[in-house]
Amino acid sequence: MSAGTHGGNSPREQAVHLPHGRGQVAVKVWPGVLPKSEPVLAVHGWMDNAATFDRLAPLLPQVTWHAMDLAGHGLSDSRPDGYRYHNADYLDDLLAVMDAIAPDRPLRLLGHSLGAGLCLLLAGIFPERVSRLVLIEGLGPLTATPDDYASQARDALDSWSRFQPGRRIIPDMDTAVQARMNGLTGALSEPAARLLCERSLRQESGTLSWRTDKRLRQSSLMRFSEAQVLSCIRAITAPTLLVRGESGMPFDHALAQARVAAFRDLAVVSLPGGHHLHLDESPEAVAAAIAGFWAD
Repeated sequence: MSAGTHGGNSPREQAVHLPHGRGQVAVKVWPGVLPKSEPVLAVHGWMDNAATFDRLAPLLPQVTWHAMDLAGHGLSDSRPDGYRYHNADYLDDLLAVMDAIAPDRPLRLLGHSLGAGLCLLLAGIFPERVSRLVLIEGLGPLTATPDDYASQARDALDSWSRFQPGRRIIPDMDTAVQARMNGLTGALSEPAARLLCERSLRQESGTLSWRTDKRLRQSSLMRFSEAQVLSCIRAITAPTLLVRGESGMPFDHALAQARVAAFRDLAVVSLPGGHHLHLDESPEAVAAAIAGFWAD
């Protein structure tokens, strides 16, 4: 089944308005062939967008997929001028989308990288709202130790004081694709990079520019503590699947062991590929692992 089809139904776009004047987020929806099944809320990684699931969602057509663009990514609105992007603020956004697509029943959360960290936190904060949790190349957010806070906060404040808004003009699509192929989160193939770029670029007056908000590259002023992340993991009641790429992003071994041990019900599978294995090298293998997990 090719990307762009899902059980015979083409994906459609949905807008979810965020409360308190925070704008709206775009959600790419693949209707499932079993409409009464629990829906999936899929959340992408840092600097990516909902297109990261363009190859995975069509391989699991029974359920309806809702792949959101996080604020500042893809087709979603950016944060208002003068605001930063903190992971904690994204939790409000995910909750608003959950309220829009499954207000009165549990759903399945699936996240990649940054999205996996957000889904993990929310599954612990609202365990009754999550029936299954799938984490792709992510085992929770980056954390900070109290001893490091002063230096990290200084770096973040210094970076913010030097920030210059504005959008860089891109000569053409091929230039954008090449830049994305060599991104900070690992190499991507040309077809995979092109899928992400097609949703991340804006064309105005004959010129191309990135939609992705430049503020996303700023150092974070606030990070969760490791104790907070472990608290959320221990509160998760949903069976959880962690999908790792055999050549994926490295993670601190001791921290990873402690987090894995904190889960009540965790299965781990390692598959060929890098950080974007679900989009690039192994979407079929990832889909098969998820299908088996959902069928248990």
